[in-house]
Amino acid sequence: MGALSPRSGRSRLAVALLGLILVLAGCSPQRAVETTRVLDDIAKGEGASSLKAATAAPDRRLVTVPVRGGAIAADLYQPAEGARAGMILVPGIAPAGKNDRRLVAFANTIARAGFAVLVPDLARMRALQVSADDAPLLADAIAWMAQKDPGRPLGLTAISFAVGPAVLALSDPQGRDRVDFVLTVGGYYDLPAVVTFFTTGRFRNHDEADWRYREPNVYGKWVFLLSNAARLDAPTDRVTLATVARRKLDDRDADVSRLIGGLGPKGRAVHALLDNDDPERVPALLDALPKPVRQELHALDLASDALDVGQTRFVLIHGRNDAIIPETESEALANALPTGTASLYLLNSLDHVNPESPGLVDTVKLFDAVYTLLSYRDGKGLAR
Repeated sequence: MGALSPRSGRSRLAVALLGLILVLAGCSPQRAVETTRVLDDIAKGEGASSLKAATAAPDRRLVTVPVRGGAIAADLYQPAEGARAGMILVPGIAPAGKNDRRLVAFANTIARAGFAVLVPDLARMRALQVSADDAPLLADAIAWMAQKDPGRPLGLTAISFAVGPAVLALSDPQGRDRVDFVLTVGGYYDLPAVVTFFTTGRFRNHDEADWRYREPNVYGKWVFLLSNAARLDAPTDRVTLATVARRKLDDRDADVSRLIGGLGPKGRAVHALLDNDDPERVPALLDALPKPVRQELHALDLASDALDVGQTRFVLIHGRNDAIIPETESEALANALPTGTASLYLLNSLDHVNPESPGLVDTVKLFDAVYTLLSYRDGKGLAR
């Protein structure tokens, strides 16, 4: 969750100097100072920072959020000085879910910056599974937060594969026209293109004819398998594929050949996709997948239908050398959004969602991204 993190003293000096320049250029002095403090606090994590010194600790409490078919638990972080905006923070694919220490530190930072932050507990995400079925839950969480204070701006933050369900929630009747701005880090747009990348290492912009290559992180491949194993009809295939995925997530060099040899026809169709290294074969291999898997891929694919996000503002952050989801995905998402609604920041210092110490150029981009978010917090530049 440290995706916005400038770590070095040199970077912090650059942020401070940039803040001064922006103030002289007519930007809000107070917001520029806040931006510097927020970036510093993200970098410090649980450690001491100027933001922590200037603000009281947020109140974190467990709440129950009503959703279709029942209720889910969530953590609500309330700023001690009062909330100026709301934020739904979608946990990433991590076993600790809303209790992941990096996520908790980030939620506290955002709350100290004046946001009431809701972090829902999503069981599928904790089980390392991505599903379009989480979109209605997020939409209901959006409605719950919006009703708490209808007059304040409301944002949504999602990271990596969680971007899919989060964006889908914006078109759900419960989520539609309620979210003013969205922050994504390392997100996607065209799911078949992402599958092509994490199975073959090949990617390209939508207007490019030639493939580019980058060594992919196989994490994405095995999360995909774990997400879809339960959708197969045969119990043996379900158990086998889930076992293969977990073993590979624990040890990428694990020998699973004996397990794969026992797969039935539908299980072999899934494995054939993951075992392929030719990008030109991917469309046919996707078509050969079992119907429930194809349906889920279609449901999660943001490129399959026109995006229904109204005039929601987007702040998109992506690493230029991302080994799980290539940066071309955030570029494609930005291009698919309504004109003038997306701000895209491509960073050299970000490996998917894991930061490195940014140079001056990335520091400038991060400052602008956080300054933009704080402007949205204050209702500046929103459609409402």
